[in-house]
Amino acid sequence: MKKLLLGSVALLALVAGPATAADMAVKAPVYRPPPVYVYNWTGCFIGGNVGGLWLKKDYALTSIGTFFGTFDFTTPVDLGGHDASSWVGGVQVGCDYQVPGTGFVFGIQADYDWTDANASHVDPVTLLTTLDSRTKSLASVTGRIGYAWDRFLGYVKGGGAWERDDYGWFVTAIPALGISASETRSGWTVGIGAEYAFTDWISGFVEYDYYDFGNRSVAFPADLVTFNIDIRERKNVAKIGLNLRFGSGPVVARY
Repeated sequence: MKKLLLGSVALLALVAGPATAADMAVKAPVYRPPPVYVYNWTGCFIGGNVGGLWLKKDYALTSIGTFFGTFDFTTPVDLGGHDASSWVGGVQVGCDYQVPGTGFVFGIQADYDWTDANASHVDPVTLLTTLDSRTKSLASVTGRIGYAWDRFLGYVKGGGAWERDDYGWFVTAIPALGISASETRSGWTVGIGAEYAFTDWISGFVEYDYYDFGNRSVAFPADLVTFNIDIRERKNVAKIGLNLRFGSGPVVARY
């Protein structure tokens, strides 16, 4: 009798065991997506650039200063103008801030470039004198706003600009007979560009900038008189460059 009872219990255990296991809830495996690394543009940079420069200058004689006073022309005398082009090369430094969780990037940049844009033309009034100019340097301080798609950044920029110019006005047949002037003038600039981070700390960019230095009066002093000439100038600059970045790099995108 005891053996029969034990056998019945064992048989019930064998039958109930699989049914109980089948009724237990099976937990599905939890899927965790792999981490995604997105480049962060926040940080500072320093670098160099090279490119080309194209400018246009227009001249107009507005007054003549003498010992007896200044004689103003009712209508400025158009002395013509000239175009010039040259290489450009220099350095830039700045900082960027990328708004967390977005692609918006805000920055500030200062750059200084050397150039040697020289040109001249014969004045259309007398056809006897030549006016020439030489642009020696170009600088700007700009703010920029952009949007980043991971390692690619597109941006626009704008701000203040400065340049250094030397001028000459001489008798065409006798170059030694002439007068000269120089100035550092201010203006404004706007531009558009794109930058790509090749590594976590090196990026390259291509950029176009327009400069407007307005119309400024430049004094050409001679022995007894001073010729005051209004000179209007605009510039176009295209350049490429590299930046060494500090503090930038990838961050893990969170889900």
